[in-house]
Amino acid sequence: MNKHDETAGPSDAQQITLRGPAELADALPYLMGFHPNDSVVMVALHGGRGRFGGRLRLGIPQQREEWAPVADQLARSLIVGSERRDSRPDAIVVFLCQDPAEGESASRTMERLRPLAQCLRMACGALDVPVLEALCISDGRYWSYCCPDDRCCPAEGNPLALPGTTVMAAAAAYAGIQVRGSLRDMEARLAPWDPAAAQEQERALDSAGAVLVSRILDADGRGEVAGETLALARELTRRLENAPAGGVVVTDAGDDGLITCEEAAAVILGLQDRETRDRAAEWMEGREAEAALRLWRALARRCVGPYVEHAAAPLTLAGWVSWSTGDEAGARVALGLALRADPDYTFAQLLHQACNQGLDPETLRRCLRGERVLRDRREGDGSAHGRAGRQSGSRRGSRPVRDPAGKGRRKAAPRQARSTGSRPGTAVRRGRVRDARRLDHRGAGRRE
Repeated sequence: MNKHDETAGPSDAQQITLRGPAELADALPYLMGFHPNDSVVMVALHGGRGRFGGRLRLGIPQQREEWAPVADQLARSLIVGSERRDSRPDAIVVFLCQDPAEGESASRTMERLRPLAQCLRMACGALDVPVLEALCISDGRYWSYCCPDDRCCPAEGNPLALPGTTVMAAAAAYAGIQVRGSLRDMEARLAPWDPAAAQEQERALDSAGAVLVSRILDADGRGEVAGETLALARELTRRLENAPAGGVVVTDAGDDGLITCEEAAAVILGLQDRETRDRAAEWMEGREAEAALRLWRALARRCVGPYVEHAAAPLTLAGWVSWSTGDEAGARVALGLALRADPDYTFAQLLHQACNQGLDPETLRRCLRGERVLRDRREGDGSAHGRAGRQSGSRRGSRPVRDPAGKGRRKAAPRQARSTGSRPGTAVRRGRVRDARRLDHRGAGRRE
């Protein structure tokens, strides 16, 4: 079960009045910023007029025995989270979004998900918050689980409105709100390369691990690797920033073609160090942020085969830059994938929670700017930190962003390396890479 939900606080945007299931179903992608396929979505309503409040998304659990406990967890998360941010919801709207499986009709999908809708209604009711409406959206049609009237809610469902033809679409266009496609499409932009294209990248990661991990585990070598990683990452961002010509926007595939497998491997492994990753997080504003976001996305796609877990670092950076630049939908998708890659990744957990609670990213931006100023002063004094910063070839960086929730998790023992039948010693090297990811700046076991 994926415990990392996606929540957003109330919006101060132009108010619109939605009447009935049809307009609610049409509003969903505008509320989320994308079409949430294969998802449970819950939206809190406040006041007598049903003002939209917090919203929460989770992938539909595949096992039916998980539906009741998941429903209890989601109801409690949305209600408690709403109380912390705003006030207790007066009602909740539920959406179940899933296209039919192979050989299944949309109406059959709706019936298959009916027990899940009932679990959600009971879970909310047990906390004294009623479900005002529960809708199933499947294959371009919608059904209400709450309306017993076949005249307005026939068994075959009602068709969704054509895109751009409703009051919500008009208001969204006026407000500059865009729907970014489906959740599946957005996740596909960050997915690892398919196995046929990933072999060369996996070999490069193996080779880089054989060289870099022993250096990262060494106190002196670790600073050198950090400097080299940041310098190379800076060079790659410049390369990506200068790539577009004549107003042509470079695609994801074009970005992939600008980075060699060896370069990607070196930066991916270097970012497993917490301090290095935190210094890279400073590339968060303006044109620098645009190029950095393209780099983090490209590196996430390069975490292939047994290195999928290493995507947590570039995905978290991609989520942070997206959030920092105002793309909350993109941030939630990237951070959700980071937590799917490594559920214990503390930095992703903290950013995901902050983004979901509607906090202002400027607080963290201000912190990172302050860290950079302090480091620049140390560099001017010729301190050891300054020498490390000069080795990176960049004045931008930071000390670790402290974990306000605690000291992270200490593992009793490293995970076993996964063997894929490749060259002798490969599994051992991969295991040592994972060991390196557990180091904090004092060398203690920690996953952030």
